[in-house]
Amino acid sequence: MGRLRERHWQDGAADYARRIRPYARLEVDEVAESRLKEGASQAEEKKAMQDEGRAILEKLKGHDGVVVALDRKGRSLESLQMAGWLGRMVLEGQKEVAFVIGGPLGLAPEVLERADCRLSFSRMTFPHQMMRVILLEQIYRWMRIMRKEPYHR
Repeated sequence: MGRLRERHWQDGAADYARRIRPYARLEVDEVAESRLKEGASQAEEKKAMQDEGRAILEKLKGHDGVVVALDRKGRSLESLQMAGWLGRMVLEGQKEVAFVIGGPLGLAPEVLERADCRLSFSRMTFPHQMMRVILLEQIYRWMRIMRKEPYHR
């Protein structure tokens, strides 16, 4: 959800994307974040979340792989567990995994229902720009673990 606006987030994401490339094809699709004015009503927030949800689901059309929604209320896994899970997905013939990061309002219920897995990195809330960099770092870490290469500590 949303673009990486600040240079430091762009640089961090680009660095991890570069590191991931030898292991997997990485594609980042951005969905425009709904603009809400300060003090928006609950109805306005709900509509914005629904609009964002529709845009995300549109991006997922035709995706026949696994969809992982990042959700504070999702399942919490250690890096070794997640690497094992991804390894099993590959062995089962899954060629694609889509990770979905929500915006400031979170993910619409329809997006969470579409997900095959809800993954929690923490019960805390992180800015979506930071979460993208954290996710890319973890994907790189999982790839290294799956290949039994040094990095994980």
